[in-house]
Amino acid sequence: METIRPVTVSKGVVVGGRMPVLLMGPCVIESERHALAMARVVAREAAKVGFPVVFKASFDKANRTSHVSFRGLGLAEGLRILARVKAATGLPVTTDVHESGQVAEVAEVVDLLQVPALLCRQTDLVDACARSGRATSIKKGQFLAPWDCANIVAKFRAVPRPRGAHADRLILIERGTSFGYNTLVSDFRSLPIMRGFGVPVIYDGTHSVQSPGGKGTRSGGDGHFAPPLLRAAMAVGCEGVFL
Repeated sequence: METIRPVTVSKGVVVGGRMPVLLMGPCVIESERHALAMARVVAREAAKVGFPVVFKASFDKANRTSHVSFRGLGLAEGLRILARVKAATGLPVTTDVHESGQVAEVAEVVDLLQVPALLCRQTDLVDACARSGRATSIKKGQFLAPWDCANIVAKFRAVPRPRGAHADRLILIERGTSFGYNTLVSDFRSLPIMRGFGVPVIYDGTHSVQSPGGKGTRSGGDGHFAPPLLRAAMAVGCEGVFL
């Protein structure tokens, strides 16, 4: 078991530091007005508990269940809005990257890159994130055993960095494990297992209660289970939560 190596996302936000870190925000960027309103709520609520926070929102939900579902505003407009959120609120921001060709442009704006769960084994994408030198969170695939995340960590650490870039700016996120069809469960053994690789771990309390594709053309979920599961994750031990 390795000692956890803290990841500095931005000034005052260290995942694996003294305080748990919150990753909070809407699933997808709907508009500039909506993103700014949500970011101000996130900043206010985080200040109440005194926890550092990162605002999260996707510019594109590229893995929607149905082709008719709203995906987002696209790369250019999404990054413009995230930059506006940073300027207006002072919050660091994170968003998903889906293709290796997006990474450099996104890394110019965000403080934390995020690799979606369904793409966690995409070597070229992990490679591009590592080469950027930007802090990166990778969600453990719903299909993946926690001990198999050792290979993801090894991929990330093996990539040459820009001069002066830190080699261990990696965070893993637990977001549930497939349990039959349309059902996810949280196996909390995954938290100490993944932390054992020397990386901070964040628990995603909302996607972990999702029912993927459970409503035909869209996903469902059991949101009322999120609060007890979040409390359980903090009791077991993790470096923050994703809401």
